[in-house]
Amino acid sequence: MNIQEVKSEKGIIAWLVEDHTVEIVNIGFAFKGGTKQDPVGKEGMAKLMAGLFIEGAGHYDSDAFQVKLDHAGAEMSLDAQSDDIYGSVCMLSKKQDAAFGLLRLALNAPRFDQGPIDRVRAEIVSRIVGSERDPNAIAQRKWLRAIYGAHPCSRLGEGTKESLPGITPSDLRAFHQAIFARDGLHIAVVGDIDANTLRERLDQLFGDLPEQQTLVPVYDVAPKLGQLVEENYDLPQTSLTLAWPGVKPSAPDFYAAVLLNDILGGSYLTSRLYEEVRQKRGLAYHVSSELTLDSLLVTTETRSDCAAQTLSIVRDVVKQMAQQGPTGAELKASKKHLIGAYAIDQLGSTRSIADRLLDLQIHKADVDYNQRRARSIGRVTLKQVKAAAKKLLSAEPAILVVGPPLGGKDE
Repeated sequence: MNIQEVKSEKGIIAWLVEDHTVEIVNIGFAFKGGTKQDPVGKEGMAKLMAGLFIEGAGHYDSDAFQVKLDHAGAEMSLDAQSDDIYGSVCMLSKKQDAAFGLLRLALNAPRFDQGPIDRVRAEIVSRIVGSERDPNAIAQRKWLRAIYGAHPCSRLGEGTKESLPGITPSDLRAFHQAIFARDGLHIAVVGDIDANTLRERLDQLFGDLPEQQTLVPVYDVAPKLGQLVEENYDLPQTSLTLAWPGVKPSAPDFYAAVLLNDILGGSYLTSRLYEEVRQKRGLAYHVSSELTLDSLLVTTETRSDCAAQTLSIVRDVVKQMAQQGPTGAELKASKKHLIGAYAIDQLGSTRSIADRLLDLQIHKADVDYNQRRARSIGRVTLKQVKAAAKKLLSAEPAILVVGPPLGGKDE
């Protein structure tokens, strides 16, 4: 896969993969910011703004804009995550003039009319109300408060019933002005477009945005581990989540941690957790681990009368991994899996390629990352993975239990 770095006259940079086999262009873009930038008392601002992305821009109100979008054969969406605002556009290359024109309006001249604001806000509030009796949603809120305290990471991205009504059109315009600026922008383009055409399009789309963002500083925080968080409900199944420390992609032991996670629970059908929890004992249909920026998470669901046993087995598997690490055979198989499955899992479509390229830019990877990745994984030694296991898994985890009290049905 040939990744080109395209730079416009105004200095806007995008990563491009040309693919002229299908007449489609996929664009992914991201602005640094996200729900952590929501002002105190107006939580949900970023999500509400994202929900209004195709609800009118420039001279077109909501209905007119979406009719134009349909005629252009394009799809656009915007989503606010904790650290970034992500946009996605898919268009027919033969109608790209119309699609690019609409995208330019959505980026530079959103309307934030009161009618669409009220409708989108009502939809979000409805979801919030619907989650008030959902044990898992209640537990998630409790879990975030427990492990992150008062940090913005503990807040719900969609806001609250109390915060959303106070958000005004002028609030949204100011928030958009602060976030949608060129210094916090990353762009990935995949499909039926060449570098020269894209170079012109970049300035058309993003060239008139402010040069610099106005972001509120958000300090880094590590999750508070070593605690048990329970949300007791009389449910037939208990959900278990365990959190150990994570590793950032820039860390020198990142690939060792990636391999460790794959061996522990990331490789669905061959991991240690799958073997011990499901294959040998049939305690759960699904058990897995995931490596995030700040946590290594293990999740599973099991019959409530087996929850204490399942939790004990998970902890035993992790403890053994921390003390002894993986075997040479496990490491060899994991390397083969992670290298071989990458193209299928991450690069299977133009949309997934654009998403992956965007993610690499956000995490400050080089344009040749895909070529170097296999070599980096291949160079990891068994000693390094064992060191990562000891470093990450020796900590006392934070544990979330959603279901009847542990052991309640055994006593």
